[in-house]
Amino acid sequence: MIPHKPLSDKTSARSPWFWVPSLYFAQGIPYVAVMIVSVLMYKRLGISNTDIALYTSWLNLPWVIKPFWSPFVDLLKTKRWWVVTMQLLIGAGLAGVAFTIPTAFFFQASLAVFWLLAFSSATHDIAADGFYMLALDSHEQAFFVGIRSTFYRIAIIAGQGVLVMFAGFLENRTGKIPLAWSVTFFILAGLFLALFLYHRYILPAPKGDKPSATVTPGTILKEFFATFASFFKKKQTLVAILFMLLYRFPEAQLSKLVTPFLVDPREVGGLGLSTAEIGLVYGTIGTIGLTLGGILGGIAASAGGLKKWIWPMALAISLPDAVFIYLSTALPDNLWIVNICVFIEQFGYGFGFTAYMLYLIYYSDGEHKTAHYAICTAFMALGLMLPGMAAGWLQEQMGYENFFWWVMGCCLVTLLVTACLKIDPEFGKKKK
Repeated sequence: MIPHKPLSDKTSARSPWFWVPSLYFAQGIPYVAVMIVSVLMYKRLGISNTDIALYTSWLNLPWVIKPFWSPFVDLLKTKRWWVVTMQLLIGAGLAGVAFTIPTAFFFQASLAVFWLLAFSSATHDIAADGFYMLALDSHEQAFFVGIRSTFYRIAIIAGQGVLVMFAGFLENRTGKIPLAWSVTFFILAGLFLALFLYHRYILPAPKGDKPSATVTPGTILKEFFATFASFFKKKQTLVAILFMLLYRFPEAQLSKLVTPFLVDPREVGGLGLSTAEIGLVYGTIGTIGLTLGGILGGIAASAGGLKKWIWPMALAISLPDAVFIYLSTALPDNLWIVNICVFIEQFGYGFGFTAYMLYLIYYSDGEHKTAHYAICTAFMALGLMLPGMAAGWLQEQMGYENFFWWVMGCCLVTLLVTACLKIDPEFGKKKK
C-alpha cells in the first residue's frame, strides 16, 4: 500500500527545490513517450505513415477529455496520493510497452498500453498541478513557475533526444531494432519507478491537501455542469474555440510527419537519417530552438502585451514551416543544414506558441478560471488530435514535397482565426 504522508515532519518542511524540478520532469516524460517517441518507434518497426498518424493522434484523447474526470481527483483521496499512484502506474505502463515490443502483435498490444499510459499521464498532470498550488504559497508559485517549465522541457530533451539517441546506439550495436526499443523502454520504466520511490518519500503533505468531506458526487457533478455552461457564455466564445482548434492547424499535421520524413529513405522523398541522428536533430537541437523561442516569446509579450505581439507570433508559427519544403526538395545530406532548418522551424513554433498560451489565459480569466483553463487545454489537445489523424493518409497520397506545400497553404487558416480575435491592449503588459 502506498503511504500518503512523508515519513517525518522534516520531510514536509523540505525546500520546493527538492521536489518541484523532479515532479515536472516526471510530468514531461510520459507525455513525450506517448506522443513523440512512439511515432519514431513505430516508424522504425515498419508501421505505415497512415497508421502512425491516425493511431498516435488518438492517444491525444485523454488530454482532450481530462476536464471530465478532474473534479473527481479533487473529490477522492489527496493530490499527493494521486501523484505517487499515477507515477507507479506510469512506470508499470512503460515496462508494459517494453514487454509488448518483441511480440508478433506488438502494434495492437503496445497501443493498448500507450492508451493506459496516456490516461495515467493526464491524471498525473491534474494532480501535480493541483499539488503545486496547494504545497506552495503565491510567492513560491510565481518563483517556481519558470523552474517547472524548464524541467518539463528538460524531460522533452531527455525523452526526444537522449533516449532516442540511446535507442539508435542499441540499434547499431545489436542490429535488432525491436530489442533496442524494448531495452530502451525498460530503462525508461526503471527511471520512472525511481522517481516514484523518490516522490513517495520526498513530497510534502500540505494541510490543505485533503479529500473533500462536504462535497458529494452529486454536488460535484452539479458544480461541474454549471462551470462548463459558464465557459460557453463568455464573450467571443465561437471565435475563441475556433482559435483554440485552428491556430495550430498546420503544425498539428506537420508534427506527425516530421519524424517519418527524417527516417524515410531518399528513394521515397525522406532524408534517411538514423535513429541517433534524429535524436540529435529533432530531439535535441529542435527542442533547444523550441525552448529559446518560448523564452523570447514570453519576454516580448511581457514587454508589449499580447495584442501587440499576436501578429508577429502568428507569422512566426506559420512561415518557418517553409523550411520543410526546402528540405523535401533539396534533400540535403549535410547534417548541419538539416539541424539549422529544424532549429528555425522549432524556434518559430516556440515563439508563436507563446501567443496561443497567453490567449488561453486571457480567455480563462474571471470566475472559475482554473476549470475554464482546463477546458481550454482540452480544446488545445483536440486541435492537435483531429488534424493529426488524417495527416499520414494525406502525405501518402501527396508525397512529402506536396504535403509540405499543403501545410504551408494551411497557414492561411492560422492567420484567419488570428484576425478574428479581440484582445485587451493592456493584457500581458508589465504593470508599472
